[in-house]
Order: sequence, then C-alpha cells, then structure tokens
Amino acid sequence: MTVNFINNEAELISFCQQISDTIWMTVDTEFLREKTYYPQLCLIQVATEDHIACIDPLALSDLTPILDLIYSPEITVIFHAARQDLELLYLLRNSLPTNVFDTQIAATVLGYGDQIGYGNLVKQCLDVDLDKAHSRTDWTQRPLDPAQIEYAADDVRYLRDVYKLLLQQLEQKNRSHWLHEDFANLVDLNSYRIEPETMWRKIKGAGRLKGVQLATLQRLAAWREYRAVKSNRPRRWILKDDVLIDLARLAPDSIEKFSMIRGLESGTIDRHGKALLDEIKQAKALPKEQWPTFKKTQPLTNQQDAIVDALMALLRKYCDDQAIAPVAVASRKDIERMVAGETDLPLQQGWRNEIVGHHLQAFLGGKLAITADTTTLYTQEKG
Repeated sequence: MTVNFINNEAELISFCQQISDTIWMTVDTEFLREKTYYPQLCLIQVATEDHIACIDPLALSDLTPILDLIYSPEITVIFHAARQDLELLYLLRNSLPTNVFDTQIAATVLGYGDQIGYGNLVKQCLDVDLDKAHSRTDWTQRPLDPAQIEYAADDVRYLRDVYKLLLQQLEQKNRSHWLHEDFANLVDLNSYRIEPETMWRKIKGAGRLKGVQLATLQRLAAWREYRAVKSNRPRRWILKDDVLIDLARLAPDSIEKFSMIRGLESGTIDRHGKALLDEIKQAKALPKEQWPTFKKTQPLTNQQDAIVDALMALLRKYCDDQAIAPVAVASRKDIERMVAGETDLPLQQGWRNEIVGHHLQAFLGGKLAITADTTTLYTQEKG
C-alpha cells in the first residue's frame, strides 16, 4: 500500500476527506524532546483499512483536519503505548480524544506480557520483524528519505492487523470489558496537567529530607518547573535533581555559600542565584503547618510479611490461570499496601479485582484456604 507523505494543506484536506467515513484508525507520532521541555511534534502517522499517511507538522500551519478526525467520538483511535502520543495531543488542544484503544494495555490482559514493546508485539502476533535501522533518526531534519518514511509508516501499518487480532482475542476470552477503566484512566486530563507545586514528589532523594527541607525542595522544584516551561528547556538544564536536593538540605543563605553545593555551576549562580536565595528564604518563613510531608507508613510486622508472601503466591496462581503476567496486575508494594489496610488500590478495582483482587480479599477475610503439593497450589472457599 502506497504511503502518502503529506506536507501541504490541500493534500491534508483531501486525505482526511478520503478517510472521513472510517470507524477506526491507527495513529503514532515521532517527536524530539532532548533539548526542550515540551516535546516537538515532528511527524503524525495515520492508517485506516485502505490508507496510510505520514503527515508533516513541521510544514503545516494547521492540523485541524486530521485532529478533528482523531478527536471524533465516532472513530476509535488505536495507539501502542499511547501516553506520550496523548501528551502531544493534549498540548495541541488542551483536551484529549475519548475513544481510544491502546494495544499495549490490551496485550497485557491477553498474556503477551507487561508493557510489551511494539516490535515484540508485532513479532508475536504477525511474525514480522520490523526494521530498526532508523530508530535513532532525527525527525526534525528535512527532507526525509523514502526509507525513513516507510520506517515511520510501519508503526501504523502493522498496528492495524495487531489491533484486529487483539480485538478478536478479547472477544473470544470475554475480556473486552476489562479495558474500559484502563482506557478511561489513559485519557484522564489530570494525568497531563502540569502542577509545579507537586513536582518535588518526583525528585529522587526527596524521601531523605524532612520538615523545612521538604518545604524548601517544594519551592525550588516549583521554581525550576516554571523556569523550564517559560524557557522551553529540559528541567535538568535549569538545575539537576541532586543540586535541588543539596540546596534544600543545606539551605545556603548567601551567594558565597553556594560553593557548598556540588554541581552548582557559576553560570547558574550568576543567572539564578538571587532567585534561589529568595525561594529558600520564603520556604524558611513558612509556618510549620504548611510544610509538605510524605505519607508515613508503619513497617509491616513479621507476621504481615508472611501474609504478603502468601498473597503473592495467590497472585501468581490466579495470574497463571489467566495467562497474565503478575506484574501487570499488582506489585509486591501493592500487596503490602493491601495488607496494611488500604482499600483504594488498582488491584481492588476493575478487571484486576475480577480475576485476583477479590480472591486475595477473601483470603484476608478468612474465607479462602490454601493447600499445596510439590507441583500445584490449591485454593478452597470456606463455608
């Protein structure tokens, strides 16, 4: 099937008119973000049953025709590992399409493995080995040669047959309904909104800080986020995480004391030193009740650890029964939280609860017994 490379508005309008009656389309994007805060959209690949196109957003000032189709509730939009593609769409329209299907998530509930890559899934489903020659392409460069365009088109070309196969398997196993909640979570707008005041939670090493140190980290991380957004530069180009941690821990109160911070370059001090001192000063002035905190959890007892081990065995059993990787259902940390009494876990909702969660809860409630021999784990409901 011929791949259309579209880099003018007339061709885009014509292509979108040709596919306007489709009920589904596969979509992928190519982007770069190594030197920017926001990902730079470089290519949009689209395929329907009868058409394939690579659309050049670097040459087009108006993507409305294709975006209107992607956002149409009448069309199912199929991605593989959709989150980054959806982030780009959110940045374009400050909203998200609602009728989406993610083949990576669908593959999870069909036993292909957790977070399986596109190439691996194509190989397992279609026995096709994808070309990897252009995996490191700089998609901002023009012109793109025919081999690059074909490589990009493969990301939606084979996704069509993968989608149809997975859809058939979901229906055969009566698992289509398992995905409704996961797909709804995928297009939850809150997951894509930037909240600078919460960024401190994502910084490695934050758990080592406490009290006013966390208040300082919160202000510094928010300041860095605003600076990165305003300048459209990666966070690490403004300040690296380990520098933020040391600034919060040592809280220097003068430009001279910045020399205590390893990795804080003189150019950064010249540009941002006064602003950093001001953020530190304001953090120190916060009343104690406004200091952020991490939620403290009590360590499990030895007996509770033993219960976690038993629940992990049950998790593996029930997942094996359904040919699903246990890690796709719950982690040991999830099980520990369940034993600690938490009741709002993914494991206790949707399809995860249907195949595993309610069994684990029955065991915790004394309504399920475990026996075993050297080859098999058995369960028995109590009356």
